[in-house]
Amino acid sequence: MINQFKTLVLLGVLTAILVGFGGAIAPKYVWVFGAIGVLMNLVSYFFSDKIILAIHRAREVTPQEEPRLHAMVAELAQRAGIPKPRVCVLNQDMPNAFATGRNPKHGVVAVTQGIRRLLSERELRGVLAHEIAHVRNRDILITTVAAIIASLISSIAGVIRWGFIFGGLSRSSDDDDSGSGIATLVLAIVAPIAATIVQLAVSQSREYLADEKGGQLCGDPGALADALERLERGNQLVPATIVAGAPATASLFIVNPLRGSGLLSLFSTHPSTEERVRRLRVQARGTGSL
Repeated sequence: MINQFKTLVLLGVLTAILVGFGGAIAPKYVWVFGAIGVLMNLVSYFFSDKIILAIHRAREVTPQEEPRLHAMVAELAQRAGIPKPRVCVLNQDMPNAFATGRNPKHGVVAVTQGIRRLLSERELRGVLAHEIAHVRNRDILITTVAAIIASLISSIAGVIRWGFIFGGLSRSSDDDDSGSGIATLVLAIVAPIAATIVQLAVSQSREYLADEKGGQLCGDPGALADALERLERGNQLVPATIVAGAPATASLFIVNPLRGSGLLSLFSTHPSTEERVRRLRVQARGTGSL
């Protein structure tokens, strides 16, 4: 409930940034560039599953090929009350997994060969529960809405910055006009950064929620905690070739293949693994599953 409320608040903040930014600037025709940003995100949303699976060369597997994997996905989907997602495998050594699809009817769960070699069946079940929780919670929809708003802000800001550089915006010698132009430029720089930070905070809140719901679905939050610890270590040992050609897809994976710390953590789509594990251990103590 707390994470759901936090997501609503963050989306509200993003909307406020957009409205405030647009109200402060409101130049002619800038809506055209904003519309392009929205259109690009809508296309990405409706075809996201096909695009992501193609980028990572994920292969859909049948129940005959992977009976245990399909059995776990089917059981967890039934517990979640959603249609059974499609199951795909990535021929990658890096241990990781992700879910995609704009709603439960179009859900896809994908795992790498590396994660299947690294984790026990109990731990893999915890990971699958996390991914199915993403599908159930419609996280692709929520994160796409956040991305649309943030992209719209960035599109408008980009037009303003280039307009300022090439003299499209007022750069009069008059003190008032000059001050206004500088303020506009500063706003065009700061607003997209603020929107990006809020967008990533939305993504982080959905990860926490998927951990919590995944722990409930599998009935064993400790299994997901154990899996996250092993995956964090495993991802440090294996090069991040899984996202080498498409770093923007790093946000999809259960453990971020592109790690950062300190100030960089502000621009991470994932919370720290240590904090995620701590919360799951608390949840496990509450359920007696340790």
